[in-house]
Amino acid sequence: MAGADLPGADLPGADLPGSDLLRARVRAHTAELIAFRRDLHMHPELGREEFRTTALLKERLEQAGLAPRVLPAGTGLVCDIVPAGTAEGTPLLAFRADIDALPIDDAKADVPYRSTVPGRAHACGHDVHTTVVLGTALVLAEAADAGRLRQPVRLIFQPAEEVMPGGALDVIKAGGLEGVGRIFAVHCDPKVEAGRIGLRVGAITSACDRLVLSLDGPGGHTARPHLTTDLVTAVARMAADLPGALGRRVDPRWGVSLVWGRIASGSAANVIPQHAELEGTVRCLELAGWREAPELLHELTARIAETYRAKWELDYHRGVPPVVNEAESVAQLEAAMHARFGSPRTTAVEDTEQSLGGEDFAWYLEKIPGALARLGVRAPSESEVRDLHQGTFDVDERAIGVGVELFCSLALEHSHTL
Repeated sequence: MAGADLPGADLPGADLPGSDLLRARVRAHTAELIAFRRDLHMHPELGREEFRTTALLKERLEQAGLAPRVLPAGTGLVCDIVPAGTAEGTPLLAFRADIDALPIDDAKADVPYRSTVPGRAHACGHDVHTTVVLGTALVLAEAADAGRLRQPVRLIFQPAEEVMPGGALDVIKAGGLEGVGRIFAVHCDPKVEAGRIGLRVGAITSACDRLVLSLDGPGGHTARPHLTTDLVTAVARMAADLPGALGRRVDPRWGVSLVWGRIASGSAANVIPQHAELEGTVRCLELAGWREAPELLHELTARIAETYRAKWELDYHRGVPPVVNEAESVAQLEAAMHARFGSPRTTAVEDTEQSLGGEDFAWYLEKIPGALARLGVRAPSESEVRDLHQGTFDVDERAIGVGVELFCSLALEHSHTL
């Protein structure tokens, strides 16, 4: 993937007359930001284990003259940039990055920054999100020193986005939203070309919960299933029937979807086991479906289990609600992106559809207004889409500069928190 070029160079809008001091300052950090992203990519850390990542961020922010505060658990941090003369009580404008990686192998063999940790990879773009917010901090710190930053800003480097119900709750518990008036974030989107972003007013992601369903019986011989609980058949019917039964009990417009990711039972061909487990996720487009799903699943599980005389236990873990973008925040993102990267020939913004993926940025938007944008990371010349949560995922690194310039433009030109 591209990485040697300046972020934003050769992308739509890179030659606009507005490519002024801000773009020059972003480009001045190009080599460092790419190197930083690649270092994170080579050393991925799982949720609430991001000690090295946190230390690197703290060190670089302190070098920029800032005073980051590490979260109480030891991973993740918050950093404020407050211009001189800021009135007490002025709301902060926040930018959030998630810093954790995924428990999968890096399958890229053709890049020098491949993960050095077996079973760990930045396959969701969090290394890019982190680098974008770091770059934003560096440029805005310079702007504050030069007297060009007019509003206070908070940079949030959040741990454990991939761990339900999400590290956003850690940030909120630690006071990370206190004094914040509006919050923004980006998420890599391999379907969108670098140099562009995808926007949507309203729900842009879905609610996501996790469940573990345990089934138990006395066990027995496969020659005599009628004398015991035929547990493998019971778990198979549960896996096949429960998603469909749930779909018939909720409004189809809610987009409720139960999908299994793990099934386990038995150890021998002629032994009916005593225990079986199913594990999966429930995703919902609408809050109403998210609220009703747990009770319905308990009711339906009881009915199916009774047919096979299986004892059951449903361990339902609340995950995250949908990310619901506020209209004014989306408008600010759109204005900033058009101003920095639009042109008479191209548009820098495209509509994006609601995803069934979950995102704990939703917890912030339950408290304050804000928006999540989909950051284009696909090279314009690349026809293949490298999907998220796959070991081959990678990005066009020019997207880093686009994200930094977008956030800095919001802070300096296009956003207000009052």
